[in-house]
Amino acid sequence: MSNNKIHKSKKRFFPNTLTILNMFLGFIAIILIMKNEYFNAGLLILLAGIMDIFDGKIARLLGISSKFGVEFDSLADTVSFCIAPSVLVYSLYTKDLPFLLGLILSFIPLICGAVRLAKYNLETNGDSHKSYFIGLSTPISTVTILAFMYYNNQIGGEGFYGNPTIALGLVVILGILMLSPIHFPKVPLITFKSTSANSVLLLILMACSLSLIVWKGFALLPICLGYIICNTFLWVVKIRPGTL
Repeated sequence: MSNNKIHKSKKRFFPNTLTILNMFLGFIAIILIMKNEYFNAGLLILLAGIMDIFDGKIARLLGISSKFGVEFDSLADTVSFCIAPSVLVYSLYTKDLPFLLGLILSFIPLICGAVRLAKYNLETNGDSHKSYFIGLSTPISTVTILAFMYYNNQIGGEGFYGNPTIALGLVVILGILMLSPIHFPKVPLITFKSTSANSVLLLILMACSLSLIVWKGFALLPICLGYIICNTFLWVVKIRPGTL
């Protein structure tokens, strides 16, 4: 093996380790959901989301992005942001529904998320430099479900995770958004030396992070819904398909 290949192999170790952690955290979260430890499971899924943000960015920063990395990342995301939320939705919000209907509704994050990831892989092969996703990303969809759970838990107290009808309606809307052509911006680069649009997004991200520190579970749901509603509105009004 040449020195160049050995060097690249060493570089890939860190981002691939983050991807493995993403998958492992999602796996543990599923086990915790099965044990009715929904709060802790949600925290692990949120941590998996942080791993997902940085594995790809680090790979691109080091110049070691590869088709394997993209596919491996999607497999990890399938566990953490497709299977885990489906199990969570089934466990929390379908108890009073007929068995088959409950299965179908809780299957939405898994099927829509899997299709969304497959589409993303095709988009990445064609153009990996876009500053936006086409369709809502699986991590944001999952975090929105968790945000609904945390928000209602803080308002209603222990054991209350929100109205099942509203929760399942939200799940259906998120599934549609994942398969939609709407443009949603990616996490900005952590620098003010990039484009002005990136700087604005970075400032918004910093403000959102600060609000999460101050208000915690109360802030996450408004942030997620604000992100979804604002970008959907902007796409409908300004960013029609084919203009970017």
